[in-house]
Amino acid sequence: MAVADDGTVYVTRPEEKDLIALNEGASEPRVIASGLEGIHGIAIRNDRIFLATVHAVMAADLNEDATIGMLETIVDDLPDGGQHGRRTLAFAPDGALHINVGSSCDACFESSDEKAANLRLDLKDKKRTVFAKGLRNMLGFDWHPETRVMWGVDHGVDHLGDELPGEELNRIEQGKHYGWPFCYGDRQPDWASFTMPEDAPKDEFCRTKTVGPALTFDAHASVINIRFYNAEQFPEEYRHDAFVTLRGSANRSDPVGYKVVRVMFDKGEPTGTEDFLTGLLSDDHKSEYGRISGLAITPEGSLLVSEDANGVIYKISYKGGDK
Repeated sequence: MAVADDGTVYVTRPEEKDLIALNEGASEPRVIASGLEGIHGIAIRNDRIFLATVHAVMAADLNEDATIGMLETIVDDLPDGGQHGRRTLAFAPDGALHINVGSSCDACFESSDEKAANLRLDLKDKKRTVFAKGLRNMLGFDWHPETRVMWGVDHGVDHLGDELPGEELNRIEQGKHYGWPFCYGDRQPDWASFTMPEDAPKDEFCRTKTVGPALTFDAHASVINIRFYNAEQFPEEYRHDAFVTLRGSANRSDPVGYKVVRVMFDKGEPTGTEDFLTGLLSDDHKSEYGRISGLAITPEGSLLVSEDANGVIYKISYKGGDK
């Protein structure tokens, strides 16, 4: 999801291969663009909308009637998708467009340095570089409103059982390696994986050449998105904290996730988490009622949360009084 300055909510739907526009009070969404195979990533900046498919990034002007102009292809050679073909987009404070390209597998050697990586695209000269790597599938990333530090949420590998590894919140810095496919957790060597780094033994590589997570969530909770709250509607203590969606585990005997958590930040650093939106998993963990994914903030400061199993978007607003 992405929200324009006028409050229009734009949503990509990969299965329907389209882009829709939603306005509060309207009876039905409007299809704005269709026939977009692999559509997923979306971002808005300076009255332009940017969309990503598996291989391409496109852009178009936003019109006053919430339609879009002709789509222009900016990039047409992103790597193949494989296991993680959903691309995500977000703009850095300096105006560069960042693109997530997930790994093609659980743990393997990749054919391209641009896989399992966050890419940085300069829109002026179209120059594309690998910003950070060793990220299995960092679908969600955002910048802290005060420090302008980039933070991203990454998926752990599947083959280490129910309890390992925890999903990650990482401080993303240019040129850093975040461990995949050689390491998990706090720079622990993944001896169950056959992959070996070229320039050092695996344990030494993990210890000296990678960055561990700043915070972890339950293993296999399927962390999807992160959005810092920089609006004024919610109470002051929410300002500059982050919301994170945990879509829910699909490969764990005791399900976890199915919620939105708040990550508290103090002086630009994460200090802990608390549940914010729950109720999509039964108390006995045997029934699920939805799987949440996207986050967006409206111009008036409400939080939008998309739930893609039932095709709904929740709007969470604060009206004052008791929390």
